[in-house]
Amino acid sequence: MKITIVGAGAIGGVIGAYLVKGGQDVTFVDIAVDHVKKMNEQGLTIKGTETFTVPVKAYTAAEFVKRDEELELVFLCVKAQHTRDAVRSFKHMLTKNSMVVSFQNGLCEQEIADEIGEEQTIGCFVNLFADYLESGTISYGGIGSVYIGELHGEISPRVEKIVSILASWGNARATDNLSGYIWGKLSYGAILTATALTNETIADVLDNRQNRAMLMDLASEILEVAKEKKIKPMGFDDWEPGLAFPPEARNWDELHAQLDKLVSRLRTYSKTRSGIWRDLAVRKRKTEVPSHLTPIIAEGKSYGIDMRLTEATLSMIIEIEEGKRELSIENLELLHSIHEANLARN
Repeated sequence: MKITIVGAGAIGGVIGAYLVKGGQDVTFVDIAVDHVKKMNEQGLTIKGTETFTVPVKAYTAAEFVKRDEELELVFLCVKAQHTRDAVRSFKHMLTKNSMVVSFQNGLCEQEIADEIGEEQTIGCFVNLFADYLESGTISYGGIGSVYIGELHGEISPRVEKIVSILASWGNARATDNLSGYIWGKLSYGAILTATALTNETIADVLDNRQNRAMLMDLASEILEVAKEKKIKPMGFDDWEPGLAFPPEARNWDELHAQLDKLVSRLRTYSKTRSGIWRDLAVRKRKTEVPSHLTPIIAEGKSYGIDMRLTEATLSMIIEIEEGKRELSIENLELLHSIHEANLARN
C-alpha cells in the first residue's frame, strides 16, 4: 500500500522513517522547502536511542499537489491549526477507497471528516516525544503509545491493516474507544501546556508536589467535559486520568505514587520539554494550543463547567506567542493563585 505522510515534522518524520526502514512505500510532503531538499539529497535522519538515516522521496506541498496522483493511505501529521487547509489541498486526489489517518494532537478527526466524510477518516491517538531539530533531522526523545480506531468505535479490518503496517515503527494497537484515548491525552495535554509556560522541564514541574493539586484540577476541567459527553478517558504511558478525576474521589497516596512513576518515565526521555515549549522558546511560532483548548473551553462553558484554569493557561500561551509575556515560573504562580481562589470560592 502506498503511504503518504503529510507533515514530515516530529510525528510524521519519526513514523515515516521507521516505515521506510521497514520496507514500506512512503512519500513525504512538507511545506518547508529546505527540509524537503535535505531529505531528498541526504535522507531523513532520526536521532535518539537508535540513530539512523533512510533515503526518502519528498515533495513540497506545491510540488505534491501538481503531481495530482491518486492517494491510498494518508497519514496527516500537521499541526492542529493547519488541518483543514492541508486536507483541502489534497482531497481532490482521494478516491472512494482512500483513507486519511489523523496522527495529530487535539480534536482533528472531526475536522477531517467534515472535509472528506467519516467513511474515509480514521482516528489515531499518538503520544510520541519527538522534535524537529533541523532540515532533514528529527529527534526521537521517548517512545510512547499509538492507538488506531474508527470514529464510531469499531475495530474494523482496515484499522487492523493500519496497525499491521505500523509494526515497522513499534507496538501500535487497535482500539474501540478512540475518544477515550483522545480525551485522556487532552487532559494530559493541558498539564503539558501549563509546563510550557515556564523553562522548567516537564518532569521537574510534575515532580514538585506543590504543583500537583493545581495541575490535577486543571486536567479535571477537561475530564469533566469528557464526563458530560459520556466519554470514559483512558490512561496511557503512566498517566492515569481516573486517579485525578473526580477530584472528590482522589486518593492522594495512589495519585502521588502514579505521578512519581510518570516523572520517572519522563526522566528517561531525552526530550525533556513539550513541543509547545519548543514552538514558543526555540522556533518562535504560534502553537496549536488555541486549536486544542478553545473548543473544549466553549463546550465546557455550555455545560456550566468552571474552566478558569484552562482559560488562564490558554490566555498566557497566546500572550507569550504575541510577545506580551515571558516564559517564567511566575506564570505557574498565577495559575496557583487562580486555583487557590477557586478553592476558596468552593
